[in-house]
Amino acid sequence: MARVLKRIETYYDAVPRSSARAEEFGPLTLFVREGDGWPYYARPALGNGGEVSASDVDRVRARQRELGAPEAFEWVAETSPGLRAAVEASGLTVHEHPLMVLEGDGLAVPEPGGVTVRMVGAGDPALPSAVAAPYAAFGAEPSPGDVSRVADRITAGLTRVAAALDASGGALSAGQHQPVGAVSEVVGVGTVPDARRRGLGLAVTAALVADARARGVELVFLSASDADVARLYGRLGFRTVATALIAEAEAEA
Repeated sequence: MARVLKRIETYYDAVPRSSARAEEFGPLTLFVREGDGWPYYARPALGNGGEVSASDVDRVRARQRELGAPEAFEWVAETSPGLRAAVEASGLTVHEHPLMVLEGDGLAVPEPGGVTVRMVGAGDPALPSAVAAPYAAFGAEPSPGDVSRVADRITAGLTRVAAALDASGGALSAGQHQPVGAVSEVVGVGTVPDARRRGLGLAVTAALVADARARGVELVFLSASDADVARLYGRLGFRTVATALIAEAEAEA
């Protein structure tokens, strides 16, 4: 399992670099968004085995505030065991998420009725709703330019999108995987509130896995939001191998 976690660490360091620049802060790397898109985070510098202090974290947080970026850190507990104490000493709140890996092609799941589950391309009429569905799952809306940004990433081979579409062609559930070489992470799977409990998210995840395998991806992984969601992904064959940690500043009341 150490080899798998090492591959995931390499992936985590590589995947933001397609749309962010890296700023080094000793044992930490801060990824800074270039142009529009998702804000990024800081994480342990690749290959760093040394200690991280609260002052190291404070330096990165100061830079994030200067940039107007979220004060956020992401890492794997088992590969950077000392970082949590430093992050908490700096005043951030840490959230735990099961880190899950799929071995093999995945287990079959029931095909939901009344929908079509398929991949969505850059010029696909379904792309806007496929981008919007995961936002709707959390009561939000995509930002202006998100659809064109995702389309550009699809064209560049950086992102793959799958969706469960209703009879009108609108996405009820959607998600992405982001391949880097032979490794890919399933991210952003979400279902609109009115279509939940129909197995759509699991079917979308299965489609993403099948697409990744067809493209030669050897290692597929994801982070579940909690243990209950992890049990759902377990139905596809994912198993928990570590703990993904996300630290952020608490919102002011």
